[in-house]
Amino acid sequence: MARSQETFSKKEKEKKRIKKRKDKAIKREERKASSEGGELDTMLAYVDEFGNISSTPPDETVKKKEIKAENIVIGVPKQIDIPMSSAREGRVVFFNDSKGYGFIKETDSEEKFFVHVNGLLEEIKENDLVNFELEKGMKGMNAVQVKIVNLEEKAAREAALKAAEEAEEAAENDEEENKEDSSPEEK
Repeated sequence: MARSQETFSKKEKEKKRIKKRKDKAIKREERKASSEGGELDTMLAYVDEFGNISSTPPDETVKKKEIKAENIVIGVPKQIDIPMSSAREGRVVFFNDSKGYGFIKETDSEEKFFVHVNGLLEEIKENDLVNFELEKGMKGMNAVQVKIVNLEEKAAREAALKAAEEAEEAAENDEEENKEDSSPEEK
């Protein structure tokens, strides 16, 4: 007959496995003994209207606010379309002649737009005041139809606008005075 193939190390490993099983069984029994009980009420959790978890049930007497499913917005709101054809004014903050591109910062919104040499009507350089239109590009809005603003023409336009506003205000003031003058006569 052949001798058993059990060696000392195999016997030791088997002893360790048996000891682990016994320790695990003892711990399981201790947890069962120390627990409050496995009743359903102790395991329940409630969520209030603000999403907080609590152990007390919600108050049924309080009237709940009804929310319509169509009012719930999930995700990012749609972007507002920027009117493409309106002329805008800005200043060239960067332009690289050798590479043929740059950026224009709009004066009203302080937003930067990409400009390529193909979208230029005149040569531009940094710090030039320019008029431009926007066009949807592959990576965002691009400035096109870019031309330098003539400062004299701009000043003349602003003066004309200011004069028109003053004339309109004067006309409104005259109408108000005429109404005040005519009201005592009617009485």
